[in-house]
Amino acid sequence: MINFFNENNFELENKPTYENWLRKVLISEEKKEGDINYIFCDDEYLHDINVKYLNHDDYTDIISFDNTVGNILHGDIFISTERVAENALKFKVSFDEELKRVIAHGLLHFCGYKDKSEEDAQLMRAKENEKIKMFHVEQ
Repeated sequence: MINFFNENNFELENKPTYENWLRKVLISEEKKEGDINYIFCDDEYLHDINVKYLNHDDYTDIISFDNTVGNILHGDIFISTERVAENALKFKVSFDEELKRVIAHGLLHFCGYKDKSEEDAQLMRAKENEKIKMFHVEQ
């Protein structure tokens, strides 16, 4: 089950559309849907998680905790909507496009994609672009 939660005043519109899109992403990666939770929050909330659980004292747009078992994806994906808005301005894209990128990014981590090396980051970006294009594709 794909769930969306809020720890700030952000409310994701068209949740069923996002759920259907994420299910298409899972199918395209030959993965199965487990319990996947997206938690939208502000910078301070995510910073506190970053410090407490990852020992990183910096701000980020996303933190994912992967509890995948085999091919069934499970986990929690925390997204700072403040950071997404700032990055959208920085990269000159809409908030919605940047949000889709970050939402896909978290799920792609659960699918096994990394982004620490330059090569891995390039593959991750290509996969994000591929998955974002799937958002409006009807099946």
